[in-house]
Amino acid sequence: MHNISALRRLGLVLVCLYLISGAASLAYEILWTRMLSLQFGVSIFGVVVTVAAYMAGLGVGSFLGARWSRLTSRPLRLFAFIELFVAVTALTMPALFQAVDTQFAIIAGNTSYFSWIALQIFIVTLVLMIPAMAMGAGFPLILSAVQGAKVSLGSIYGINALGGALGALLPLWLLPVLGWLSSLRAVALVSLVVAGVLFLLSWRFESAQKREVTNPLIRPSIKWLLVYAGIGVGALLLQIGWARLFGMVMLRTEYVLAIILAVFLSGIGFGSLLARLLTKKYWFSVLPVVACGFALLSLWWLPVLSSWVERAHFSSLFAALWLQGLAIVILTLPVTLVLGAWLPLLAERVGNRYQSGVWLYGANSLGAALGALLAGFVFIPSIGSSSTIVLGAMLLLIFGLVLAQGWASRPAWALVIVMGALSMMVMEMPPVSRLLPQAYAETKTLSLHEDAISITHVVVGRDGQRQLLADMRRMDASSDPTAIEVQKNQVRLPLLLHPEPQRVLFLGLGTGISASASLGFPGLQRTAVELSLGAINAAREEFRPVNGGITDHLKIVRDDARHFLLSDAEYYDVIIGDLFHPDLVGRSALLSRQQFMRAHKRLSSGGIFVQWLALNQFDINSLQVVLASFKDVFPNAVIFVDAFRLAMVGVRDGSISGAQLLSNVQRLTSEQVEVATGSEGSWTWLGRYWGGIPEFDVPRQDEWAPVIEYQLPEARYDGSLDISKVLSWLLSIRRPLDGAVSDLRISENDFPLFERAYIATELAHRSWLALLHGNAIENQRLLPLAYRANPKDRWVGFALADAVLQGRAAAQARGLSEQQLLESVLRIRPDHTEALRRLWELAELAGNSEQAAVYRQRFAVLSPLNSALQKPYMFSR
Repeated sequence: MHNISALRRLGLVLVCLYLISGAASLAYEILWTRMLSLQFGVSIFGVVVTVAAYMAGLGVGSFLGARWSRLTSRPLRLFAFIELFVAVTALTMPALFQAVDTQFAIIAGNTSYFSWIALQIFIVTLVLMIPAMAMGAGFPLILSAVQGAKVSLGSIYGINALGGALGALLPLWLLPVLGWLSSLRAVALVSLVVAGVLFLLSWRFESAQKREVTNPLIRPSIKWLLVYAGIGVGALLLQIGWARLFGMVMLRTEYVLAIILAVFLSGIGFGSLLARLLTKKYWFSVLPVVACGFALLSLWWLPVLSSWVERAHFSSLFAALWLQGLAIVILTLPVTLVLGAWLPLLAERVGNRYQSGVWLYGANSLGAALGALLAGFVFIPSIGSSSTIVLGAMLLLIFGLVLAQGWASRPAWALVIVMGALSMMVMEMPPVSRLLPQAYAETKTLSLHEDAISITHVVVGRDGQRQLLADMRRMDASSDPTAIEVQKNQVRLPLLLHPEPQRVLFLGLGTGISASASLGFPGLQRTAVELSLGAINAAREEFRPVNGGITDHLKIVRDDARHFLLSDAEYYDVIIGDLFHPDLVGRSALLSRQQFMRAHKRLSSGGIFVQWLALNQFDINSLQVVLASFKDVFPNAVIFVDAFRLAMVGVRDGSISGAQLLSNVQRLTSEQVEVATGSEGSWTWLGRYWGGIPEFDVPRQDEWAPVIEYQLPEARYDGSLDISKVLSWLLSIRRPLDGAVSDLRISENDFPLFERAYIATELAHRSWLALLHGNAIENQRLLPLAYRANPKDRWVGFALADAVLQGRAAAQARGLSEQQLLESVLRIRPDHTEALRRLWELAELAGNSEQAAVYRQRFAVLSPLNSALQKPYMFSR
């Protein structure tokens, strides 16, 4: 009796240790996914490869562990060695992958992007499979160790899955606090502790217990193994598809996969524990229908989830994770409960629970690995995420009913036709207007392109303007006239700063609107690097009317910016880094020292690299991190600020001067100068100079030790992403006028022109800051001063013109008619589209068709896609 009691206590301790081991294993998976998202530059590749390698390793490892468990009398000691091996491997993995990354950088010059990615996938999968195989071998070993402790297969499987759920959530806390590398070390320390305890238990119990080696494991029939592997395929089609869709409508960070996995494993754990209650045979027919039905229901409810997330206001990142994770639980838990119950039920049916459970576990894991690869690299690119989820649901239904063979399953088979019919209604992704009813309720989808890299929508609003959406929530560009000028300015500034640019490289094409600003510069050789095929197609088709047909005038390379800079042998006079969303996994690597160094190496002597940042996407600390990282590579780097966008400007073997810009402009014709400067003139652009980058005592953004992608999700909810705070800080570090004159080497004769433009920029930003602080009086005082200093400044002029329009009531009180007011607006900004459209309307209402045609023509040039132009008689009394 004493021995039985001690054995049960040992079993309880081992179950607890296996729970901790499972937690560490899933924490590794999340952290490795993060590492591979950097490696590939595309988060879905990191997810797919990690999950596939992890599941394949578990499957192969479980078969190996099954053999080892029959050949050893000390399974605990062997399990301890395995835990130790996994911990040591985890600690050495970063150094290994950095070394591998160096070799990939060398190989990049001789391979295409997709061959480069395929090679990385192959090598990385093999590397990650090694520790995953060790983890998989632990399952049969722990089963062998607890056989006499009266612990069921379902309990072991369920407890480990629940531990995995906790481990999936662990990085959500560790990453923002410790960063990626320290988080990995912390989890490895947990594995070392588990290994140590297992060694102690092994010496205490197994040294006195001489076990005889028994006969080899009895394998279930190939049929059951294949069927249960098919269920693994279906399960991972769901998991990858859900990660893609939920990641599109919810948090777009590494946190998404963690939440999905936690929910997935929680359901499997509880389902496995609850399987003992499902004693009736009919459950084999019920479970497939439940799994398929709720998987399809998750697609029905996707628009509801998306619109809720759009409306919700979360007080913190934790609240967002908790509430959005709860929403995922509601949508997916029934499916995952079924997945968890299947293994113990099937093992009980096949017989030899422990032995057959190991084989079934291995087959299911291998099927899951195949499902992950098929989802990421075959089905999502070819049929889309929604259809991939539908396919996974139908596979669960069909293979599940095969398991129910002969047990009241015939009526259930009729539901295959019913479910198939229902699935047809959710195979296509809902339109953006349903997914985001607040922001895009009145839009129509012009095009949708989904591949393994991104989901790209082009939507059109009631006014006819088009928007490019990356992964739906990220608006990359718009055809609105104001947005067009903002985008073009990203190219105007770099090309103006170089004295005579000949070769320009765009790191990112988007809609092509930005690149179209280069058409005003003669003799340019243009190259654009763009990874999203949806964006390339949009630039060629939907945005052609507003990008000047730029795709006919440049070489487009479909590639990752990181790989292109590694593999390209050309040198460029100007390289322009497009705006992107730095809080996305892998995207922050484009703001790392390594990426800036790659750009530096591709510059010709005197070449200029400009990386743009959207100020509303940063808090002050994150902005300082990026600025300091840029300065490490370009010690003489300077800043220009165009409204609410900041340009980091670095020069190879030289510095920025006003003379270079003036020399560049002097070689252009007057028409080219208008296009090149956006009708703002040379001095307006020089007036946007901000000064050199100061010294900051902050960490640097490193690819292998990233900073901002952990800070920015927190800042999104804690109020740090406050544009007024960022603008106030920027104003505090702006170079004084005399310092700017010295930096740019402005001549005495040119000083008055520069002074007016420089002061106008200062006044404009202070007026906007006053407005952001709710001080309308100060805003109204400063804006006219800024306009008088430099009436050519587009942002100052438009701000003043808008203020005039908003003062309609005061103008009418002074006796001004609406027409006179609108004409005064046009005197400030002749390209003010709202004023032009209203004057066109007034002219038509007055029957003055000739004047109406003039206004209409001017309006059409500025806003060629506006829906008003499609209706000849738009206005009536």
